[in-house]
Amino acid sequence: MKSGRKLVSLFLVTGLLLGFFPGWAQVAATLKLKDYRPNSIYNIPKTTVPKARYPVVDFHAHDYPKNDQEVDEWVKTMDEVGIAKSMVLTYATGAAFDAIAQKYARYPDRFEVWCGFNYTDADKPDWAQRAVAELVRCHAKGAKGVGELGDKGLGELYSKPTPGYGMHIDDPRMKPLLAKCAELRMPVSIHVSEDEWMYQKPDSTNDGLMNAAKWNVDMTKPGILDHDQLVATLEHAVRDNPGTTFIACHLANCNSDLGKLGRLFDAYPNLYADVAARYGEFSPIPRFAKAFMEKYANRIVYGTDMGNESSMYRITFRILESADEHFYEHGRFSYHWPLHGLDLNKATLKKIYSDNARRIMR
Repeated sequence: MKSGRKLVSLFLVTGLLLGFFPGWAQVAATLKLKDYRPNSIYNIPKTTVPKARYPVVDFHAHDYPKNDQEVDEWVKTMDEVGIAKSMVLTYATGAAFDAIAQKYARYPDRFEVWCGFNYTDADKPDWAQRAVAELVRCHAKGAKGVGELGDKGLGELYSKPTPGYGMHIDDPRMKPLLAKCAELRMPVSIHVSEDEWMYQKPDSTNDGLMNAAKWNVDMTKPGILDHDQLVATLEHAVRDNPGTTFIACHLANCNSDLGKLGRLFDAYPNLYADVAARYGEFSPIPRFAKAFMEKYANRIVYGTDMGNESSMYRITFRILESADEHFYEHGRFSYHWPLHGLDLNKATLKKIYSDNARRIMR
């Protein structure tokens, strides 16, 4: 009995010393996943990349500045981190596009402003003719490309002032617009679907739960297309418009199965993809993502879609350039998993950062 009591006492003392007591268990039991902010304890290399290895063209930025001073500040940040040029995807047409184009006119070598499509009265017989005329007008005002078009299941919703409900990129009515883009050498940047996690139930089995709960796609809406159906609309448009250059935003939202995008790359030389705002999705699989990007280095372009702060650019460079393992960036990526560097080779980095941009924009 005495030996038993001594054993129990030793266990309790050890537990108290090590922190094994009910209070900690209760904290763990009540901790919400949204509040989970782990710090990596691994004593491993931590790389700081203050400036990109090569000059960078950002194919996925938006109209963040509110005035001329903020444009100037953005240019200063671009100089600091090595961004040579940013493509400002406006979604806009008409007077709204003109105003945005004017805002960046002081820096013609640092920004390209891309327009949207005007879907106003898309149900009218002469819509395509009017939409093409507005595209030509925007091009004359300085639009170098079109985008970001966006379809999360119900149609081209991103363009302003009128969204294109019910009209997908492979709709026959889009054909004259896409043909004109080819004629004017205006690439088309398009976001289709969301990543696979957003279509799964936001429950305990979803390993992308924190983002999936926020961006979960409601598949109960009448007529909504699912992930693969939306990727198919992109494929149809790329296939049927071989003279038009397409840039699939966010790796076509195929990060959980990059083989789907690889198949499209193999089939269609007029398709590219940007990596914007998906660093948190592909960095958990660094070896596979590295192999994919090095295999398709001629078809991938850099993008951000996450604002224009210097810290944002630098975390993207760390993920692409370094071999760092198991680090977190809670302020920008809301998944619970750690990030890893891809350690892309120099040739691949150069192509993704700028060489492919020169080929796309001729």
